Amino acid sequence: MLRADAGRTLGFARIVARKPETEAAGDGGERASLWKSPVAEPGVLAERLTLPQYPRSAAYDPAWVMANVMGPHPLWLMEWLTGAMRLEPGMRILDLGCGTALTSVFLAREFGVHVTAADLWIAPGDNWRRVREAGTGAGTVTPLSVEAHELPFADGYFDAVVSVDAYHYFGTDVRYLPTLARCVRPGGQIAMAAPGTRVDLDAEPVPEHLSPWAADADFWTFRTAQWWRRTWERSGVVTVETADALEDGWREWLLWNRTCAEFADPEWTSGPAQEDPIVADTGRLLTLTRVVASRD
Repeated sequence: MLRADAGRTLGFARIVARKPETEAAGDGGERASLWKSPVAEPGVLAERLTLPQYPRSAAYDPAWVMANVMGPHPLWLMEWLTGAMRLEPGMRILDLGCGTALTSVFLAREFGVHVTAADLWIAPGDNWRRVREAGTGAGTVTPLSVEAHELPFADGYFDAVVSVDAYHYFGTDVRYLPTLARCVRPGGQIAMAAPGTRVDLDAEPVPEHLSPWAADADFWTFRTAQWWRRTWERSGVVTVETADALEDGWREWLLWNRTCAEFADPEWTSGPAQEDPIVADTGRLLTLTRVVASRD
């Protein structure tokens, strides 16, 4: 993900944590060690993780997703996000904070678009290997190492920008969106999906079941859909088209976390306690949010 503090993560935001080891990459740099394969049989995972609301995601091996994931199920989030977008074959798309590029592969294969897979912490060589192995259908994926505040792209170059489980770590400042919007053509779309809350916790006491995490600054990047709407509208560079929370998003989040805890290699998971805040919350506050806007 594109983060300044990649070593610190809220437990309930990331059930599977990358082990802090590196190995030499083929391009002469360094990259994080590859994830170990899950211990579950693919058929078991498919039965557990095939949801009718995500028919596109169901076509992908869940073991592949689990072996490379860095947070909530990335393909579910991307499928939900793109449901509110206007993507056409041949478009140029920036996948900002793409992590292990699963969402980039998904975009290329499902929509025939040309994706720039931008991430600061996962080496391009690592992502390129993963992209080659997965295939991109009619689309293409170009991995790059990019810092979110130093975007090396021409004005108006992209038809759209997407960001799944990443934007909230670098985009809460109202001044950030104009930096990103510069790279999008007028009428193009900017879209993000990320963990969030149903009420503005700045105006409410933090409930007891979430108080252990409130001391972590990352917790305060979880915002309501309406907070994101206001922040984006105040930037003066976009028109917000969609800003909502996923109905029963907490249940999908919990399903994914429990499946990872049960079937992934125990060495690479953080343990059953990771689900405790979601279980205790039962959708009262924790949710998944989506925002889609068009470039003015």
